[in-house]
Amino acid sequence: MLLSMTGYGESHVQADGVAVSVEVRTINNRYFKLNIRGVDGYNSLESQIEAVIRKQIKRGTVSVTIRVSCEAQDDEYKINQETFGSYLRQVRQIQRSELLEFNDSSLLNSILQLPGVLHERGTETREASEDWPLIQKSLKEALTRLNEMRQEEGQATANDLTSNCKIISQELSEVEKRAPQIVENYRTRITDRLNKILEDYDVETDTAVIVREVGIFAERADISEETVRLNSHLDQFAVIMSNEEIAGKKLEFLTQEIGRETNTIGSKANDSEIALHVVEMKSAIERIREQIQNIE
Repeated sequence: MLLSMTGYGESHVQADGVAVSVEVRTINNRYFKLNIRGVDGYNSLESQIEAVIRKQIKRGTVSVTIRVSCEAQDDEYKINQETFGSYLRQVRQIQRSELLEFNDSSLLNSILQLPGVLHERGTETREASEDWPLIQKSLKEALTRLNEMRQEEGQATANDLTSNCKIISQELSEVEKRAPQIVENYRTRITDRLNKILEDYDVETDTAVIVREVGIFAERADISEETVRLNSHLDQFAVIMSNEEIAGKKLEFLTQEIGRETNTIGSKANDSEIALHVVEMKSAIERIREQIQNIE
C-alpha cells in the first residue's frame, strides 16, 4: 500500500502529574527533513525523537510540536519565612515611625509579591530524561494516527494512479493496432506519387526502388520495441504500487521511463492518428507525475 507524505496526527497523555501533548505534521519533500518545536529544556531529547520518527517516516518534511506541563502539587510553592519576616519587620518599623496604617490582608499580599519571598519549585530545572517515557508514548501514538491518515490518502492516490495507468494502457493498445497500417499507408502513398510522376514523363515504375524506400521507412517507423518496453513499465508500476510502501522514488523513475517511451513512439510513428493517442498518454503521464510527488 502506498503512503502519502502529507498527514497529521496528535496525542495527549498524562501520568504522575505530568501532561504531554504531541502534534506531528508532514508534507512532501524529496528528502527527510525534521523540525522539532517544544518547551525549553528538552533539546537533549532531539536525537531520541528523531530516531523514533525515522523508523516510520523515510521521506518528507516532518514538523513535531511537543508540550509538557506539570500539575501543581501541595508543596509546589514555599514561603521563605526568613525573607518574609525581614520584609514584615521593616514595614512595621516604617508604620510605627511614620504613623501609617496598613490593612493586614493587603500588607501580607504586598509582601508576598516581593522578590525572594515565594519560592516556586516548578521553576527548577526538570530533567528531560524523566519525562522521556511519557513523551515517547505520546509521540508513537501521534505517529500511529499520522500514518492512518497517510494510508488513507495513499490509497486514494493509488486509485488515481491506477486509473491513469489504465488510460495509458488503453491508448497504447490503440497505437499497437494502428502501427501495422502505417507502413502500408506509406507504401500506398509513395507508390501513387511515383506512378503519377513517372506517368507524366512516360517512364515505367521501378518496383525495387519502391520496396527499398518502404523498407527504410518501415525500419525507421518501427515502434514495436517501444511498445513492449512501455507495457513492461506499466506492469512494473502496478506491482510496485501493490507491494511496496516506500515506493515514491521507484515510481518517479518509472514515470520518467514511461514518458520517454511515449515521446519516442510519437516521433517515430509519424502518424496523425497515433499522435492523438500519444497526446492522451502524455496527459495521463503528467497527472501521474504530479501525484507521485506526494508519495513516500
